[in-house]
Amino acid sequence: IRVDPQGFLDERTPPVILDEIQNAPELLAYIRTRVDRAPRRTGQWFLTGSHEAPLMAGVTESLAGRAAILQLLPMSRAETGKVSVLRGGFPEVLARPRTRDLWFSSYLQTYLERDVRAIAQVRDLGTYRRFLGLVASRHGQVLNKSDLAAPLGVSVPTIGAWLHILEITGQVLLVPPYFENFGKRLIKSPKVYLTDSGMACHLLGIRSEAELARSPFLGPLVEGFVASEIAKAQLNAGRRRELYFFRDRQGLEVDFLAPFGGRLWLIEAKASRTVHAADAAPLLALAKGLRASQLERVVVHRAPRVPSATRVVAPGVRSLTIEAMVEELNGGAR
Repeated sequence: IRVDPQGFLDERTPPVILDEIQNAPELLAYIRTRVDRAPRRTGQWFLTGSHEAPLMAGVTESLAGRAAILQLLPMSRAETGKVSVLRGGFPEVLARPRTRDLWFSSYLQTYLERDVRAIAQVRDLGTYRRFLGLVASRHGQVLNKSDLAAPLGVSVPTIGAWLHILEITGQVLLVPPYFENFGKRLIKSPKVYLTDSGMACHLLGIRSEAELARSPFLGPLVEGFVASEIAKAQLNAGRRRELYFFRDRQGLEVDFLAPFGGRLWLIEAKASRTVHAADAAPLLALAKGLRASQLERVVVHRAPRVPSATRVVAPGVRSLTIEAMVEELNGGAR
């Protein structure tokens, strides 16, 4: 390819899919020439890559104004009902759930050997692998880089660099705090979630629904699953990701704030299958201090075995199953 990029492209008849294009960035300039020859013919070149930063650098330099950019996360619950907290959304796991542990182990090994080394000179991949497990154990917590650095014996700047790798390769979601002038001291660090709940379960050693139900990580895993589904709904609708959390130093906390359909959604995520009126209290308290005129207050929970209708748990606060929330968000996005 590098010796004769023109010849390589001449042998392909559009539409063409070029995977991992960041490994051959020299092709982009020649693709631009071909796009410019017939600018009205769209959908002729599909360029995919697993490294967001180098891929975007190449696209920005060579295909500015000529390319539609889509960020693809693992599959959403809106795309297939097979997506779950335990399985996550990787197509290979959904197609062959019995081999999930082997696939995740193989994926991690490939990720470490290929993606991580292609982005940064990580000398000790074993320590980086332990770092991944440590991040999984902090799933849903406010990010504390010192807390991650100490057990690994590395510096805080190293943790920052490694988190950056996880973020640009789509392995984690960093959810920033929601800033408004509340006259209070607010938490300023982001919360960290593994993007795929199935990967998080694998790293935490959770291999069955029974183990998940007993796990002390059930609450954070459900919370992370909700976060991922919100992000997927936004990105799949062609919007930028806007997902926040709220926590102040007086103890008021709301899991997620996300704009959808002209409204600001305030979302509490519960691992429980039963919703109580007390679950709505943080949403009502935060709503009093918000200037937004259009608010949607929702307590999201796991579906009970015997389905129940959507109901009001407090004035202006609804309860929704995760599946119902996904349906509403994706319907509203369209």
